[in-house]
Amino acid sequence: MKQKTYTINPAKIGNQQGFRLSSAFYKENPQFAEATGEIEVLSEDTLLLRINPKNDIDEEEEEKLMMSLFLDFLSKDAVKNPEQLIPYTQEISDEIDNLLSGVDIEE
Repeated sequence: MKQKTYTINPAKIGNQQGFRLSSAFYKENPQFAEATGEIEVLSEDTLLLRINPKNDIDEEEEEKLMMSLFLDFLSKDAVKNPEQLIPYTQEISDEIDNLLSGVDIEE
């Protein structure tokens, strides 16, 4: 991945001093919006910034999102290629039941 550099500018935040990043940084790196972190001074003109990205999506929400995206894909594909659809029959259902017999499914 090519390294990209972003400029920062001084910013007064309340009665404290801070740095402001361009909106392009957050558009290209949304995981850092509202993130916390720490800065280590390495030398007079060099800082090391450690970021703890904000992760609002828990595992269950991520699974729901992925399932939703997958179902959207299937729906669009069905509309785009209706000739590839086949009816769900009792024979298909029986075959699936045979394949899953003896398999315990976690609830």
